[in-house]
Parts: sequence; structure tokens; C-alpha cells
Amino acid sequence: MSSGFWARLAATVRRIIGAPDYAAYVAHVRAHHPEREPMCERDFVAERLNARYEKPGSRCC
Repeated sequence: MSSGFWARLAATVRRIIGAPDYAAYVAHVRAHHPEREPMCERDFVAERLNARYEKPGSRCC
């Protein structure tokens, strides 16, 4: 199987489990906000986890 298949599969699994996708974030920032510098991966993951868990009422479990 091609590397493209594995990359798509990995991205799909990350979306299913809710893991942040840094590569997609960087691609988005570069394509839509060229004047901005993307966050480093560590800051990106910390920000996404904070956003996910800062609203305890928005989750069922």
C-alpha cells in the first residue's frame, strides 16, 4: 500500500479519537493565513487539549 494511503488512514484515526493533527493545522495556516507563523507542535497540542477540556459541560462523560 502507498504512503498516501497510510497518511490518510492515520489522519482518519486521529479525527476519530480526537487527537490534534499538527500537519493539517500547519497546512491550513500556511494556505489561509500566510502572514501568521504557525505555533510549534508542543504549543499546538497544549492549546487543543486545553480547548477540548476547558468546557466540562460540553461532554457527556
